[in-house]
Amino acid sequence: MSTRRIINRLAIGGICTAVALVASGCGAGGPAATSGSAGSNTVNVLVEAGGHAELTGVAEQCKKDAGVDVNFVELPYDGMFNRLSSEFSSGNVSFDVAALDSVWLPSFKDAVQPIDELFTDEAKKDIFPALVKEANVDGHFIGMPAWTNAEIILYRKDLFEDAKNKADFKAKYGYDLAAPTTWKQYQDISAFFTKDGMYGTDVKGGVETEWLAHVLQAGSPMVLDGDKVVIDNAAHKEALDFYTSLVKDAPSGAAQVDWAAAQNLFNQGKTAMTRFWAHAYRQIPKDSAVAGKVGAAPMIAGSAGVGGVPGPWYLTVPKATKKTEAAKKFVKCAYDYNDKGIESNLGLAARISAFQKYQDQPGYESFKPLIETLNGKATATRPATEKWQQIVDTVLVPMLQKAVAGGDSATLLADAKKQIEALLK
Repeated sequence: MSTRRIINRLAIGGICTAVALVASGCGAGGPAATSGSAGSNTVNVLVEAGGHAELTGVAEQCKKDAGVDVNFVELPYDGMFNRLSSEFSSGNVSFDVAALDSVWLPSFKDAVQPIDELFTDEAKKDIFPALVKEANVDGHFIGMPAWTNAEIILYRKDLFEDAKNKADFKAKYGYDLAAPTTWKQYQDISAFFTKDGMYGTDVKGGVETEWLAHVLQAGSPMVLDGDKVVIDNAAHKEALDFYTSLVKDAPSGAAQVDWAAAQNLFNQGKTAMTRFWAHAYRQIPKDSAVAGKVGAAPMIAGSAGVGGVPGPWYLTVPKATKKTEAAKKFVKCAYDYNDKGIESNLGLAARISAFQKYQDQPGYESFKPLIETLNGKATATRPATEKWQQIVDTVLVPMLQKAVAGGDSATLLADAKKQIEALLK
């Protein structure tokens, strides 16, 4: 599942808000403006429902600086891919800029323009390496990252700083209780806090991203290495065995736990730690049992180092737009004023400097761990294949659900390889 879908389900709910500067479309059923129909300096920007919050400040600044007006057209995530496919295929698009989920870039690479001129050496130094790599498809940069996210560690700071817990942990494990940095530490701490009605962690059998982060940490590309399916290699098994080893220290029903369930468990004080998307740190309800008691740390490291799976969205310019110049001006504004996204409800950006601008301010304690995770040695984006979401939905998630329910990891991975190879034929 994409990061944006996760964010919408946890924080936005797909609600359309009237923030556009000129006019705002909402939903796939409404009339769509035609590219080029509202003046040479007005661009239609297609975004997933709720997604334009990160771009509202950019749009306001772009009008001042470049004279470009913006009309946001919003669609629900589940209908956006089909709308994009239809319009790109027809060659008659109703938008001049499209925000694309990272997993869609391979599907639409031939329908969008290169924007190589925007990726200067200076720009590339200020964008996380994994995102720079993903934006380059077939030798050209085709999307400018607008915002990104990654899983980090959220933990109960009050429990970790408790004098008795510190003494008891040191006596049992021989080292100081602190935010975990390795798999072994995560296992130890999870076991230590599983008592008195509390669990050390959660295990999310209903989503794939977290396990894939551990695959990266174990030193392998996730699922695919180029065109070769490698899901049955030693690193994937090591990561799956680690993942399932935590089931004993997690709430029951792990096979059905997804992002929303895990977030609720942590906010209700049922788990001492969670591996979760960084934006959630700033969205802990004030009346939550853990409000004011949460610390943030980078994602744990395996033998290959710290590794996470970024969840970026990219701004692209369709080849069929009649407003290439104005569209590229908007994309350039989105880079120049990328920090405006942090002022939105979700508080996300894509430039390193944008996160650094806020990282020392109260309430943004999750930003340093997020930067470290996104810069992690093992951090990498999802495989560049049009079949990725199908692989996730029909193979990876069902496999994980069986694994956390007690299935044999080697057998499950071997079967998954056969299924994926069949999908890719």
